[in-house]
Amino acid sequence: MVTTMFNKILIANRGEIACRVMRTARSMGISTVAVYSDADANGDHVAMADEAVRIGPAASTESYLKGDVIIEAAKATGAEAIHPGFGFLSENAGFVKAVEDAGLVFIGPGADAIASMGDKITSKNIAEKAGVSTVPGTPDAVEDVNEAARMAEGIGYPVMIKASAGGGGKGMRIAHDEAELRVSMPQAQNEAASSFGDSRVFVEKFVTSPRHIEIQVLADAHGHVIYVGERECSVQRRHQKVFEEAPSPFISDETRAAMGKQAVELAQAVGYRSAGTVEFIVGADQDFYFLEMNTRLQVEHPVTEMVYGLDLVEWMIRIAGGEKLSLKQADIKPKGWAMEARVYAEDPSRNFLPSIGRLERYQEPSGEGVRVDSGIAEGGEISMFYDPMIAKLIGYGKTRGEAIDRLADALDHYVIDGPGHNRQFLRDVCDHPRFREGDITTAFIAEEYPRGYTPSLPEGDQLTAMRGLATLLVAERMRRMMALGGGKAETAYMLYDDAGEVAADITFDGAGASVTLEDQAEDQAVEFGSLPDQSARLYTGFVNGAEAAIQFRRADHHVTLMMGSMRLKVMVLPARAAAAQALMPEASDGAGAAAVLAPMPGLLTRMLVAVGDEVLPGDDIAVIEAMKMENLLKAEAGGTVAEVLAAEGDSLAVDQPIVRFSTGQ
Repeated sequence: MVTTMFNKILIANRGEIACRVMRTARSMGISTVAVYSDADANGDHVAMADEAVRIGPAASTESYLKGDVIIEAAKATGAEAIHPGFGFLSENAGFVKAVEDAGLVFIGPGADAIASMGDKITSKNIAEKAGVSTVPGTPDAVEDVNEAARMAEGIGYPVMIKASAGGGGKGMRIAHDEAELRVSMPQAQNEAASSFGDSRVFVEKFVTSPRHIEIQVLADAHGHVIYVGERECSVQRRHQKVFEEAPSPFISDETRAAMGKQAVELAQAVGYRSAGTVEFIVGADQDFYFLEMNTRLQVEHPVTEMVYGLDLVEWMIRIAGGEKLSLKQADIKPKGWAMEARVYAEDPSRNFLPSIGRLERYQEPSGEGVRVDSGIAEGGEISMFYDPMIAKLIGYGKTRGEAIDRLADALDHYVIDGPGHNRQFLRDVCDHPRFREGDITTAFIAEEYPRGYTPSLPEGDQLTAMRGLATLLVAERMRRMMALGGGKAETAYMLYDDAGEVAADITFDGAGASVTLEDQAEDQAVEFGSLPDQSARLYTGFVNGAEAAIQFRRADHHVTLMMGSMRLKVMVLPARAAAAQALMPEASDGAGAAAVLAPMPGLLTRMLVAVGDEVLPGDDIAVIEAMKMENLLKAEAGGTVAEVLAAEGDSLAVDQPIVRFSTGQ
């Protein structure tokens, strides 16, 4: 094949991965074309590209999954090749063939490799023939739930129900018994059909205490295949990866070599070219089993790039242009450690349900060993139509501990306001002893955060520092207001928070300030080396001589502070107002009928009850689809359905009432 360097490529994707591909293309001197739906008209990837083409309405089925429209956009703009990113059409063999039939180059593997590896059943059969270790399971797709139950009985519970096409956690459920299988299988089929246009599922043994470890491969069109180390992706929730790292803290050099050898052999068996990933499930004894091959660039590819000093996107482009891999297996040597966290728009306190909304304030961290892959900026919108990931944050260091420290510090400096997000949850994981020790499995989040995550209250020095900053924020604002009016600044305050109440005195001293908190045993002094920027929402400076990063949100006399994984809400009042505060009546709880509320924004796809139905705790109420995932809502309390307040097809807002029960009064 003759080597061809492209002049212009189209990126058939959106968000951070579109921006990621564009950055590499720009460094190679290649012009880029973006495509966008109506929801993404003002997206960062649109602004970054040299050209942009509208391809349809917000729904991905009417835009990013319209292969014919994307190909026409490429031809109309003179693009010579198409990079699919990940998701959408990246593993669609029919799209690859259509791209090539149109005289364009697909920056990825060939249609045959995608077809064989993209189907989990076919790929498993090929893997077995290639001598790759595989998990016991059904040899073919299963459509009938009765047949699936019979097969599962033979395999042995627990079992995993998995969509045959696609990945990314869509169309996946774990069943621990037949009853759970009969509920979970239709949900998996519906998700698979919605996400991939293919409702087929298969059933396989679920490995207990599993670790999710994958091998990155690179293959050119000349038969040269290498593996570029492994990534551990065990920290997941709802089968979506949350943390990824390279290398793995678990497997031995011997296991790594054996997994790499099998990954290369599988790639060779299907004539693979481009970047790809062979995923394995690894048991506690380091026995490993083939899960699937992702015939595309992985979301977590940055950790491999940072540890091995490669640009995988650049190699994808060069291989698509016909170049030979100049890398040899002996050249692939890891250096240091990289840890990636996926920053999602979600509500950890509601068991990580997805969130949407506009980014009212957005400031990414930076510094040595910190990388942020994002495709959104302040003012951007997190939409219900697409994946809720805001960005990927990566920390790099010489050791695993240093990489985690860099990641934790970057999370402390990451300012996100608007939709709910998981920043402090990620920060809490960074400090978790099991995570620090590398004692992780795919059940880590379910075991350690079974009810989601709510930030903890600070204690000791952290509580003192946060109370001191709350005092400083309110006092400085009042000092400026008094100065404008010619009045005298307040120096004495009362603080009210969940940790109690405390009196405070403040003294401003040049560029800094000192706050003294009255304590029954001993007064506590908090020295601030500088004054906060009230508009920044992040204080970075010295507190009692030590560097600190404390985020804050202030509304008049109410301040919310976040330090590490801790959160504190404080009301700060001038001492003279404290007496009046004590006379305020306490708020009373309102009375009303019990109701089922939408726990997330989404589409109501099925209403399972009607007016007059008797409902018991735990009964199914409705199904909401959000971010292509089906969510079954259950009743927390029993009663008679008095009102059905939403209809199938309605778009729901978070906390919108769906069903109301009679109170029985």
